[in-house]
Amino acid sequence: MTVSESVEAEIRRLFFAEHWPVNTIARQLGVHEEVVRRVAGLLSPKRMVPSQPSLVTPYAGFITEVLAQFPTLRATRVYDMARARGFAGSVRSIREHIARVRPAPKREAFLRITPLIGEQAQIDWAHAGTINVDGGKRALWLFVIVLAWSRAMWGEFVIDLSAHSLARSLCRAMEFFGGNTRQWLFDNPKIVVTERIGDAIKFHPLLLDVASHHHVQPRLCAPRAANQKGTVERTIRYARERFLAGRVIHSVVSGNTELLKFIHEIAHARVHPTLTGRTVQSCLNEERTKLLALPGKAFFSDVVMPVPVDKTAFIRFDTNDYSVPSKHASSTLTLSADDRVIHVLDGDLVVAAHERSFSKRKTFELPEHRRALLEEKRGAREAKGRDRLRTAAPRIAELVARWADDGRNLGNMTSQVLRLLDLYGADVFRVSLDVLLERKLHDPGALAMLCEQARKSTQRTPVVEPTFGDHVKDREVIPHSLESYDARRRR
Repeated sequence: MTVSESVEAEIRRLFFAEHWPVNTIARQLGVHEEVVRRVAGLLSPKRMVPSQPSLVTPYAGFITEVLAQFPTLRATRVYDMARARGFAGSVRSIREHIARVRPAPKREAFLRITPLIGEQAQIDWAHAGTINVDGGKRALWLFVIVLAWSRAMWGEFVIDLSAHSLARSLCRAMEFFGGNTRQWLFDNPKIVVTERIGDAIKFHPLLLDVASHHHVQPRLCAPRAANQKGTVERTIRYARERFLAGRVIHSVVSGNTELLKFIHEIAHARVHPTLTGRTVQSCLNEERTKLLALPGKAFFSDVVMPVPVDKTAFIRFDTNDYSVPSKHASSTLTLSADDRVIHVLDGDLVVAAHERSFSKRKTFELPEHRRALLEEKRGAREAKGRDRLRTAAPRIAELVARWADDGRNLGNMTSQVLRLLDLYGADVFRVSLDVLLERKLHDPGALAMLCEQARKSTQRTPVVEPTFGDHVKDREVIPHSLESYDARRRR
């Protein structure tokens, strides 16, 4: 047991000056008796036992050579290699030997770099958990960009972690700061760099486009060298501890609103970590005068791709279905989407516009698309039965619902009402149905009376088609000429 120097000094004083017994000192100071004996020099030196030759000794040179080539190799792997060469000892003996001879890692000295004003912005993402959406959950990410000199930050929550999302976030950040730095410093994710071999770097084409548009140089950190972008790493840690801790993000919109308020009221109001006596906001105001001017034309960062339309006039994007006009069914259109709106184009003509949803496996149909498709189907030449009734009077569904509640035979009721439609026409039928529903009635006889009243008020003559039973053989009666009858009567 190790004790402090002050306790050891008190033990020596009580033992040599006050001549207290060992157990009394231990009890009063709350230490073990062996500690008192050790400090007082009462422990006898251990008897040296001649060491026995170890089974590892013949393999020491081999182990040293392996560790020199692979310093971080695990002891269990070295044990397997030694056993393949005839080692008969235990893995524990290998572990103990490696603990003594493993080369110590070299300590690296980092160069402290002072950024120039307006020179560099550092970019990174932080995983912020998950967010509940209709149909499941989505991963939530926090995009963070920091101006290296002023420590001013901007960020937004995103779900779409793609190159187009990065381009949108960069454009919004530059609008927030009011200009561009000369460099963007990134880590090595796939949405930034598609291939890297040493210093040979292949940036993502979309990142090169947005950097070229803003006249900015993209740069990368060395692999596994997070210290090179320590400013944004510390800012992310600050955001986790000061903003994300104890906070539940319910939606991207509300989260971004709260984050922007945090940036203005807390993050930029704090004291600058290196420039004594200044706030981050005052440094940002100065750095804005050194930033590159924004280009006059905004960068187009939408996802543009061809999209097939299925036979029900829907397209699919990010697991969700969106409606288009029915005339484009079974064709191919062009999709243009950002994180807020989806546009579907036929050439240069926008045929549909939807608010983008990050739900999963949901269907979104515009009312005008539905109405146009229904009208097209209802107006077809082969429309029969209830389809004809819906076309003539959309409120027929309310009457059918009342029949169902009353337990009536829907087929029989439909045939009776359909006969009234054929007799009186769509205009009279629609007006009479509205009156019937307002009076909270549902009987076809009452509807027939209302149709007849409406016909009389308009002085229209109904078209009556008589029906005959199957027992009537001659259903069509051909009248004979009445001239002979008139002649006989004159005689």
